[in-house]
Amino acid sequence: MRLDKFVSQSLGISRKQTKQLLRQKVIAVDGVIVSAADLHIETEAKVTCEGRVLQIPGPLYFMLNKPEGYICATQDSRHPTVLDLIDEPRAHTLHPVGRLDIDTTGLVLLTDDGQWSHGITSPKRQKIKRYLVDLAEPLADGVEQQFETGIMLDGEKKPTLPAQLKRISPTEVELSIQEGRYHQVKRMFAALGNAVTSLHRQAIGPVSLDDDLPIGAYRPLNEAEIESLR
Repeated sequence: MRLDKFVSQSLGISRKQTKQLLRQKVIAVDGVIVSAADLHIETEAKVTCEGRVLQIPGPLYFMLNKPEGYICATQDSRHPTVLDLIDEPRAHTLHPVGRLDIDTTGLVLLTDDGQWSHGITSPKRQKIKRYLVDLAEPLADGVEQQFETGIMLDGEKKPTLPAQLKRISPTEVELSIQEGRYHQVKRMFAALGNAVTSLHRQAIGPVSLDDDLPIGAYRPLNEAEIESLR
């Protein structure tokens, strides 16, 4: 790895700030002061800054209670992103695992571990996602079977995979799906002549959003939650 990249990741600073440290001659590799940003360092090398040993921290994993008005992207010129809610030194290295629409709330996972996030979003892994759905009209009788069988969405060639629908009230349901098609939940109900008025994701696989996590707040995932999604 290049020295400037190693120092930047270790200290959670920009490449520009890293080059300033190199010019100040406070970075050493195996006890030798160096200033070359492109110096290749081996895995076993000992890198220090003003005598303090540097190490690249492990991957980051967070759960966020997404509010409305934020998009699931790393940057956007028109809207705030979920990364704007993360107050961490290495927030710029994170990416959202999958997407929620700008008006959808609830559980978003964020990480800098690309392999982990791919395992969650891969269609082959089929992680169940659970939503609370508010509807414009009371739900018709017998639609549970339609969700279980699969619903043909407008513009699609194949019906959705089996989904589980649980009624909470005439216009509120809990829906569990195993896919992530574009606007899937909204399109499923639209195919039945109904409209989604609000959508809130409660869970991804075995990981559920904390009931006491305020809107817009986040917390690190614990080791058991991380491993349960691999």
